[in-house]
Amino acid sequence: MPIEPPACPWTFPAADGAGDEGLLALGADLAPGTLLAAYRAGIFPMPIAGVAEMAWFSPDPRGVIPLAAFAPSRSMRRAARRFTISADRAFAAVVAGCADPERPGGWITPAIRAAYGELHALGWAHSIEVWDADGTLAGGLYGVEIGGLFAAESKFHRRTDASKVAVAALVDRLRAGRGDGILDVQWTTPHLRSLGARDIPRAEYLERLPAVLDAPPAFS
Repeated sequence: MPIEPPACPWTFPAADGAGDEGLLALGADLAPGTLLAAYRAGIFPMPIAGVAEMAWFSPDPRGVIPLAAFAPSRSMRRAARRFTISADRAFAAVVAGCADPERPGGWITPAIRAAYGELHALGWAHSIEVWDADGTLAGGLYGVEIGGLFAAESKFHRRTDASKVAVAALVDRLRAGRGDGILDVQWTTPHLRSLGARDIPRAEYLERLPAVLDAPPAFS
């Protein structure tokens, strides 16, 4: 079971009060208790370039991948046969791959890497790894799981289709033997929509969240 850290000393604004682009607040810290309190309230952190304080977001609409409706394409199923999948075997390496400074639009700072490493050590943050036949890391993803919520933070690939295979493996794990949880991808993009992501109103996300948080986790 995950270890509950010391409680968050900060009070976040209500998640439905976020402004343009979903920005809700600036400040606080990245301690484990703060991060968990944010996710439990429908909020997540993301640095803004040039802004010293941490930014906290609650976008409307919210991007999710519906677990029950997810159906990998035939090409994705073929691609999966080229790889080996694992979970929580190389969390730090996956985060490092996601944080590669050569990737466009990179936002994962050393502080973010350290914070999610702490969450992983406590049992709250998890990774899916996709391995090539020669044992090298071809891609993967990481995120935070609280009950039936999995907040996907980032993914990467070094081989074609490896990140797509990671998403499919995550969905398989999340929906095996459980009800309808939430796979949160924050904002949709054309790439994520090609994997089944869709937008839902923030109000719907926040309404579903409390019951989902009480569901059994998939990684514990």
